[in-house]
Amino acid sequence: MHNYYLSETDRINDLVRQNSPLTLRELAEKELMRFRNSRRRLDMFTGERYYEGNHDILRRVRTAIGEGGKTVELDNLPNNRIVNNIYRVLVDQKVNYLLGKPITVNCGDEECERRLRSCFNRDFFRILRRIGEDALNCGLGWLYVYYGSNGKPLFKRFRPWEVVPFWSDSEHTEVDCALRVYEVLTYVGKSERVQHRAELYTPEGVRRYSLEGSRLREEGGLQPYYSRGGRAFGFDRVPLIPFKYNSKELPLIKSVKTLQDGLNKLISDFQNCMEEDVRNTILVIKNYDGEDLGQFRKNLSAYGAVKVKTVDGSQGGVETLNIEVNADNYKTIIDIFKKAIVENGRGYDAKDDRLSGSPNQMNIMSMYNDIDIDANAMETEFAAALEQTAELMGCENADFVFNRSLIMNESELIDNALKSVELVGEKTALAHHPWFK
Repeated sequence: MHNYYLSETDRINDLVRQNSPLTLRELAEKELMRFRNSRRRLDMFTGERYYEGNHDILRRVRTAIGEGGKTVELDNLPNNRIVNNIYRVLVDQKVNYLLGKPITVNCGDEECERRLRSCFNRDFFRILRRIGEDALNCGLGWLYVYYGSNGKPLFKRFRPWEVVPFWSDSEHTEVDCALRVYEVLTYVGKSERVQHRAELYTPEGVRRYSLEGSRLREEGGLQPYYSRGGRAFGFDRVPLIPFKYNSKELPLIKSVKTLQDGLNKLISDFQNCMEEDVRNTILVIKNYDGEDLGQFRKNLSAYGAVKVKTVDGSQGGVETLNIEVNADNYKTIIDIFKKAIVENGRGYDAKDDRLSGSPNQMNIMSMYNDIDIDANAMETEFAAALEQTAELMGCENADFVFNRSLIMNESELIDNALKSVELVGEKTALAHHPWFK
């Protein structure tokens, strides 16, 4: 934190003008357009809509090859669009596993530890859970740190697809500056209008813009992050912290989307097959008393009967070609898809056979193995981000312990704790007791 006297951003702009035709604003415009058209941003929207249940299967239509080899849509066949959202289960599992319980904060400085614990309260952890969902759905989430009128640090979550970061290094550990673009709903008379606003965050302060097409129109000059005693202050770094799911910033949906789509299609196709009866299956017609097959189908559906005739001694009739649907085959491959989604998404199956009866702690830990490995990487990224957050609040060397949500065999843990008292001491044994806080 430093006193806010002179704008470093203005000096940077002067240097940019001297050596390049691009100003900081023009550079932000170009990066914004690149980000808006990027695959990374598209993946963010995909992860978010799949979490909400808006899967590709909902836009599926049934088609056939028509005249001239062209594909035509068929609207007279069953077309179920069923979503079995295992992806959302995986996201909720991971968020609750790592962030379901409050994080323990430790610091060598008692004053800093007291300050961090007062700020990292239930409201903060509620925001952190939402950021955890963002990290899984979009690859990373953003936490904005600012100060209220009472001088107390406050926190806000930014949606990942709104933020265009300018990274200071190739490892994407810290941002030099960041552009946030968002929509604001306003009213002109009785009509609604959506305005696009933008904010450029630098260590010295914030510049605000209106977005008109691809151009940023600045509104006012550089504004400080907060004021105190008539003096304006900024930060030593941009107060925008990235929380990553993994070091590559890859969202979870990239690992399971094709499997999730395949599962949805299988279940929907099975339902389609179950709804196809003799009135809308394949028919073999002999000496039909008419020409229009559409009218034939209509009469069959309405009356359950059809008129046929005998021609030149050839007996008329209607036969069906029935394709038998083997439900066991569908069940087998659906189970394969479900298992593959859980394995590739590194989650766990709560109905796992290893949990039947009275499982021991080793069986439970075996079931949690995949999600535990994935949580280790996520914990590393989140711990580093929380350390950056603490540094913005003036607290160095803070340590964060993530208390994971595990199913436990309490009887076995209590028995082991009691047996270990003489060996490790009462204090250590109590620390591993499931009922001790």
